[in-house]
Amino acid sequence: MTNLDGIFRREWGPAVAAIARWSGDLTVAEDAVQEACAEALRSWPRDGVPDRPGGWLITVARNRARDRLRRESVRPGRELAAVLDDIRARTDHTEPHPVRDDELRMMFTCAHPALDRQSQLALTLRLVSGLTVAEIARSLLQTEAAIGQRITRAKNKIRHANIPLRVPPAELLPERTPHVLGCIYSVFTEGYWSTAGPSAIRDELCDEGVRLAGELCALMPHEPEAHALTALVLLHDSRRATRVDGAGALVPLEDQERRRWDRGRIARGLDRLRQAEGSTGPYLPQAVIAAVHATAPSWEQTDWTTICAAYDRLLQLTDSPVVLANRALAVGFRDGYDAGLTALDEVADDPRLSRSNLVASVRADLLRRAGRRPEAVHWYRIALESNGSEPGRDFMRRRIAECGG
Repeated sequence: MTNLDGIFRREWGPAVAAIARWSGDLTVAEDAVQEACAEALRSWPRDGVPDRPGGWLITVARNRARDRLRRESVRPGRELAAVLDDIRARTDHTEPHPVRDDELRMMFTCAHPALDRQSQLALTLRLVSGLTVAEIARSLLQTEAAIGQRITRAKNKIRHANIPLRVPPAELLPERTPHVLGCIYSVFTEGYWSTAGPSAIRDELCDEGVRLAGELCALMPHEPEAHALTALVLLHDSRRATRVDGAGALVPLEDQERRRWDRGRIARGLDRLRQAEGSTGPYLPQAVIAAVHATAPSWEQTDWTTICAAYDRLLQLTDSPVVLANRALAVGFRDGYDAGLTALDEVADDPRLSRSNLVASVRADLLRRAGRRPEAVHWYRIALESNGSEPGRDFMRRRIAECGG
């Protein structure tokens, strides 16, 4: 089952994108691929996984979509062939377009300006990346009900407003690029910092985020934001193999074996960072932070002054409580743990973090380092209560034990 889950994760986005292009309907595409996955669960354990599982899913999904279109057609006097001719006219004979990857094509389609930013992101993470509603809710710090409603409303708006399921003209691509960048990064971060489940890292999502970032750079080679994002994910991903030990337990950055970091990915990330010159978006300062960590000879030699400066720049670009909390931790390393705790107070009561354990975990870490262990235990327990990842929960339990709790 685990192996099939990985296949479904990998093939979901391409299959939905292919059926959406063919059918012109996002709901039809998603439902058809879901039915194809259900059929695979029934037949693959018996018959074996096909050589091209993605092609198998698309073929079955297309048949399911065709059946649904036939059942739901309300065009009096028209045969199925005529209905399918209309579909093919919309999808099979479009002009060539620079967006070569089906998933990126779907990302740009979901980035239509008629949809609000959160709906764009939630819809893309569901249709392109195959994240569940629960995973998207955790990623966006919202309830599952709110995310489910948002996705449904977005699909209904696309249908009722007759928003075309096609790539926008080339001149409109730049205005939709920030959304696509955000979606790619969300895919990567859900893999690199898995918010729930038995594993701290989901390799297939990390690989997908790195791949899509590279595809976007190939599509828009003169877009500095694309290079900045690609630098960021490559530099983070260079440490992936050392983030957990042999038992799957989380290993904090300061304890990771730096000799095992992927030097090839670090070099590629630094090259992308140079190509990101002129970037004015939020990914460049984040990539600078990742580059400082990736190139520091040791934890003790980390350049916290540069890291804090990058966080300050990031705060000029985004009013994010997550950035403020992470900056507080960096301030603690630069100026002392009490200074970090004071900085953390600026964001401690932000309602946008009410569903996150970030403030509690940062406070606990600073208190532990300051030698205030009983207080650290209190905050580690609070962080433990709101952590959905089992490896994350185990890490909190280890810290509590280290502090004598």
